[in-house]
Amino acid sequence: MNGDKLHHRSVPQTTTILKTPTNISINNFNLKKTPNHAPANGNTSESRGHGWSMAGASFLRWTAADVVGLFKYHPVPCFFAVSLLFFMGVEYTLSMIPSSSPPFDIGFAATVYLHRVLVASPTLNTVLAGLNTVFVGMQTTYILGTWVIEGRPRATVATLFMFTCRGILGYSTQLPLPEEFLGSGADFPVGNVSFFLFYSGHVAGSVIASLDMRRMRRWELAFLFDTLNLLQVVRLLSTRGHYTIDLAIGVGAGILFDSLAGKYMNNAVVAKDVDGSYTNRALLS
Repeated sequence: MNGDKLHHRSVPQTTTILKTPTNISINNFNLKKTPNHAPANGNTSESRGHGWSMAGASFLRWTAADVVGLFKYHPVPCFFAVSLLFFMGVEYTLSMIPSSSPPFDIGFAATVYLHRVLVASPTLNTVLAGLNTVFVGMQTTYILGTWVIEGRPRATVATLFMFTCRGILGYSTQLPLPEEFLGSGADFPVGNVSFFLFYSGHVAGSVIASLDMRRMRRWELAFLFDTLNLLQVVRLLSTRGHYTIDLAIGVGAGILFDSLAGKYMNNAVVAKDVDGSYTNRALLS
């Protein structure tokens, strides 16, 4: 064997290890990254109790530039901090609504005129209720269609999660029907049957459908659903069919359960890949 080649092969190979920086600006919300196994001051005894040490406190390393940068680069959390202080002042100085009085609802106050119009025109109230029921049918058709036709069950799973949670919460705290409620036999659920006020399944279902449309880049259809959902919110407030909090939580519920359904589907697909089972083909296709 050639000696030069032998010598060349025997030269040890070296690997360069890059050390990650430990200092990060407050504008990234971390001034210093300290490994869990080693405290900032090097005292290993402090790491055993997982306690806080003022000597290594993050705020001690803040500078004026860091504070200015926080307001400059992160205005949204700063706005929420100011909002926290504002609403603390509102909450602690607000006169509580007596138990003998109807609840105050800002959505009802904003739709007083529309409520009077619907009271004066029962036919218009019935027509709008029927149109709203058609919109609910559009939501249902789209959500089921994403599963049975397109083979994408995420929106259907999200809707099942959402209505299950709505049933539990709606039964747990049964809010009184608003005194000025305008019912209609054409409204969903059709037939003037009882329903849970908290939270709005109308709104949550529309949000779930709209989010799926955005994932599929169906922008025009998503915009249409969002517009109809907004009109639905105005109508429900005008008829006193839901409190404002029911509608607001409906939006949040749609977003939340769509996200949870996504996590569930990801885990289900991983489980399918691992065990190779096809017993859940209809759900994971």
